[in-house]
Amino acid sequence: MTDLTTTTYLGLHLRSPLVASPGPLTGNPAMWERLEAAGAAAIVLPSLFEEEIEQEAFARSFALEHGTDVYGEALSYLPDLPLPDVGPAHHLTLVEQARERLSIPVIASLNGTSPGGWVRYARHLADAGAHAIELNVYDIVVDPSQSSAEVEERYVELVEAVRAEVDVPIAVKLGPWFSALGNLAVRLQDAGADGLVLFNRLYQPDIDLDTLEVVPRLALSTSAETRLPLHWIANLYGNVNCSLAATSGVHDGADALKLLLAGADVVMT
Repeated sequence: MTDLTTTTYLGLHLRSPLVASPGPLTGNPAMWERLEAAGAAAIVLPSLFEEEIEQEAFARSFALEHGTDVYGEALSYLPDLPLPDVGPAHHLTLVEQARERLSIPVIASLNGTSPGGWVRYARHLADAGAHAIELNVYDIVVDPSQSSAEVEERYVELVEAVRAEVDVPIAVKLGPWFSALGNLAVRLQDAGADGLVLFNRLYQPDIDLDTLEVVPRLALSTSAETRLPLHWIANLYGNVNCSLAATSGVHDGADALKLLLAGADVVMT
């Protein structure tokens, strides 16, 4: 069981094992001090999504280039205006502001789509002042030619690459769908992960029978969803040396206490 009198997560000393998980509240600067005052020992900011940055950059390039130079007389019709930033600047500013305003650790979250993107944005987040970085690995493998061993090796290589570029602690947020999660946990730890966050909650589509369209229908979590992280944290406790964080389905003190009893270092809610 975790010692509740002294909490250490990712090497960070916290005043309690309660961490505010990434979401609308931690993404709203007006809520930061309220979360700290309510007892949050750290906050995890919403993820920086490389995919969103790429899509915004592509959309802007298409809009600017579509029809360019078609009519010569139009080239000087409108003045040149500064273009809005489509990079990570806004997200990095959030990290900087949270670091300045809060006395509790600020953990940045990152979801990349390319090996270079993971490393590049992790470095940006660390330089912006994040106390730690959570790698939000949201990887849905639908290619039947990929084996489970290949997928796990990709996770390990990702951690190794990020670890080589940043000095701040790294946590890896995983989904539960691995054939040998215990072995993967040890490999990620050996690759440089300082902690594991269990578990990522994937969006699961539904089919609307009236429109015959695929629609997202993400239902709010319930306390019953704590049982899967409860099971795995209990099994990993004592078998890995890295920190263990529990997330998904934590709605009240009883949920949190069960996960801490199982061996979680912190509970995210």
